[in-house]
Amino acid sequence: METQELHRGRLIDHIQLVVRDLAASRTFYEAALGALGIPIGGADEGYFWADELFVSSADSLAAQGHLTGRHHLAFQARDEAAVKAFYEAALAHGGKGNGAPGPRPYHPGYYAAFVLDPDGNNIEAVFHGPAQRSAASVKITF
Repeated sequence: METQELHRGRLIDHIQLVVRDLAASRTFYEAALGALGIPIGGADEGYFWADELFVSSADSLAAQGHLTGRHHLAFQARDEAAVKAFYEAALAHGGKGNGAPGPRPYHPGYYAAFVLDPDGNNIEAVFHGPAQRSAASVKITF
């Protein structure tokens, strides 16, 4: 599926992860993101992408031979069941648990799960609760 949709006004346009084992990462992300309803958008020999996430091998032209460091990426989930499905799919496809599905103290209704991808990136699925879902913006205090 080679589709692209441009979203103007977002803070992040895209994120690139450069990984050691592209096949292992594709297996992981295809399952984990698939559980959230996000399909792989396209692929070639040295990369694949899904929505605004671009994942490439170290030998791709874009990577210039360098792996990226450890990152934390959080993907929105439509409900708590999707968070749980993400966690289970990620664990079954090469991920390691880094925080089982459950409520978090960040704001009322915050429900999330965390896994480490094959390169050690901390990947999160989060549902902000029904009250937060319809809000145009959420103020989070750290």
